[in-house]
Amino acid sequence: MQNVHLAKLSDIQIQPLSLLKFITEAWQQIVECRRVLKWTYAYGYYLPEHDHAKKQFFEYLQGEAESGLERLHHCAEVGLQVFLYAEGQSKEEFIEFRKKLAGLTSVTRNYFENLVRALENGLSDVDSHGSSGSGKSSENEISTIASP
Repeated sequence: MQNVHLAKLSDIQIQPLSLLKFITEAWQQIVECRRVLKWTYAYGYYLPEHDHAKKQFFEYLQGEAESGLERLHHCAEVGLQVFLYAEGQSKEEFIEFRKKLAGLTSVTRNYFENLVRALENGLSDVDSHGSSGSGKSSENEISTIASP
């Protein structure tokens, strides 16, 4: 995120730049996640075809991470434009935007940490019967934060 946009937003919202750090953190997370995602495609390509359970688990984790990243990216890009270029946005709306963006940043970070950890462990959470040890708490968490 360019400093020019942050300075403009700081003026519009009458907030010091230090309180807009959540925006920079969101964009840094987006960049880092895109880097990780790039390597997951290569990892998935080389997964053995005969190991269906690991392949399914990998695709699930990758899909959840991609979905979370898209929600974060959309919020950071589109949501921010509203406050940079639209007139009449209230302080309360900006506070809600901050909560949503910070929450999505955190949840997306967790998705990618789980994905990386699973890949580092060779997808060992998958047993020989094709089940996995993954839970649904993060999925519920992100759907709550991402809902309008």
